[in-house]
Formats: sequence, structure tokens, C-alpha cells
Amino acid sequence: MRKILLTLTALVLIAAGLASPARAESVRLTYSSFFPPTHIQSKLAQQWCDEVELRTGKAVIIDFYPGGTLSPAKQCYDGVVEGISDLGQSALAYSRGRFPVMAAVDLPMGYKNGVQATAVANAVYDKFSPAEFDDVVPMYFHAHGPGLLFTVDKPVHTLADLKGLKIRSTGNSAKLIEALGGTPVAQPMPAAYQSLQKGVVDGSIHPMESNKGWKLGEVVRHCTLSACVGYTTTFFIVMNKAKWNQISPENQEIIRQIDQEWSVKHGQAWDDSDAEGREFLTSKGGDFYELEPAEAARWVQAAQPVLDGYADGEGKSVDGKAVVEFIKEVMTKSP
Repeated sequence: MRKILLTLTALVLIAAGLASPARAESVRLTYSSFFPPTHIQSKLAQQWCDEVELRTGKAVIIDFYPGGTLSPAKQCYDGVVEGISDLGQSALAYSRGRFPVMAAVDLPMGYKNGVQATAVANAVYDKFSPAEFDDVVPMYFHAHGPGLLFTVDKPVHTLADLKGLKIRSTGNSAKLIEALGGTPVAQPMPAAYQSLQKGVVDGSIHPMESNKGWKLGEVVRHCTLSACVGYTTTFFIVMNKAKWNQISPENQEIIRQIDQEWSVKHGQAWDDSDAEGREFLTSKGGDFYELEPAEAARWVQAAQPVLDGYADGEGKSVDGKAVVEFIKEVMTKSP
């Protein structure tokens, strides 16, 4: 009997020893995002983490840190490269000039919605595989619906009304504001509320969703429905290359499938948030102005140099014309 017990004990210990390496193979990652935890884009990121853990059978476990707690928006990308976080979500526009190919997506192309802009962003990356992302592993991209003009005190109905106004903007939206006659003030979204509230800027150019998602509807009053020159902001989700290589090929494939599903979810969420943002601004007494057709044509004409500048100016490293034409082609196929 004693020999049997000893044998059983040995088998249990061996089994435990064999199980330990399996548990040790789990890859644990950190994920940094500047979106506040209550924002739908933050919630979707958390759901992505949960889905990865579920489908990989906890072989990949991800701890999500919203609100810029691991790295602020502007430092998020470098934070992933340097290993401050293993994954990161932020806006390409916060690193102006660093992503010349993908920057084209943010041009004032006249986007209709976030689903369309998100489809364009992922299509551009898939088509051109830009070397600007060689130091990370991109998961996927998403982009909001048309960026519109919002002001605090002075409504803007014409280009003349915009002249001299200080408008919070980033990346290509800053170029757009300058082309339209305003004065761009480069600021990330987390700084927008206070700048608008304190009068540091006269307005902001942002998607409708930000009125609720970032509470900007509490501090802006007038909306110019300038979708004729609607730009977007492209957001990235990227992973540290060394961490990606620790994940098995089978689980990498699982994650790639989840990426495809979640990019669509993000795009739709932007559109749902746009509707909520408009309702929120309305509830706060905000008003909306649709540009007259002739005036809208003037805005499109004024914005054209931004597109031309990209197509011609990026030629040293990027075939800008090819990227812009490809975006136009994708836009005709996406609602």
C-alpha cells in the first residue's frame, strides 16, 4: 500500500511539473490607450482584450490601461516601440509627419461616416504596407466620421466668419483650418475641453461624437455642418514586435481574425457616437448650420490645396497621387 501511495504521489508531482510550463507559456501584455474608460472606443478596446483572452484559451492575457495612465497620447506609439506598453491605441495625427502614407487618410476627402473612413484606413495600409510601421506590428486601424467645425461664441456661416478664429486641431485638420482662413492651434483631444472653456481657442474641429464622448458639447455652442470638407482622424492599434513574436502562430492567426471583426465594430461605434453627440449638443442648447451650396463649393475649393500639397509634397518618400486616388476609389465602394 505504501508503495502504491508513493507511486501515486510521484505521478501527481510529475503531472504538476508538466502543467507548470503550459501555464508559463501564457503571454501577458499591457495595453495603453488615451481614451477615457467611459468612452466607447475604450470599451471596445477592453472587449478586444477579453475576446483575445477567450479565443486563445488564456494563452494571451491583456491588461488594459485607459486614460493615458501608461503613456499619454503623443507618446503612445513610441511607448510601444520602447516597451513601456506592449500594445497602444492613439491617433496618427499626434505624430505629424511621421506617418506619410497613412496621413493621407486624414485629408479632407469629404467622408460621409466612420464606417467609410475606417474601411479606407485599413485598405490603405493593406494596399501600401508602409515602411513607417516597420518598428511595430499593426493590429488594425479605425477612423471617425466627418470632422466638423464647432465654435464657442461666434457662429461660422462663411469663410469670412472663420478668418482669424483660433481653432483646436491636429495633423491634417490643422492644415485644413489654415487653408480655410482660420488659425490652427495644435492640441490633443484631452486638452480641448479646458482650452475651449478658458477661451484659449475660439473653437475646435472634431467629429460630432466628441461633443458627448469628450463632453465638448458643454463648452461649444455652434456647429457648422462642413462635411463637404470632412476630414477624419486615423487611430492605430499596434503591438511591440518582440511581444508579438512570443505569441504562437496559431494564436497570432486568431488575433488577426479578431482584428478584422473589431475594426468594423469601431467604425460603426463612431457613427453611433456621432448620433449621440449631436443629441448631446442639442440638449445643451447648441445649434447647427448647413452651408449653402455655393458656400460649400467655396470651402471645397479652399481646401483643395491641402490635397494637392499632399499629392505633390510627399513625393520624395511617397507616391502621394497614387495614395489619394486609391482613397477616392475605396470611398466609392464604401457607403
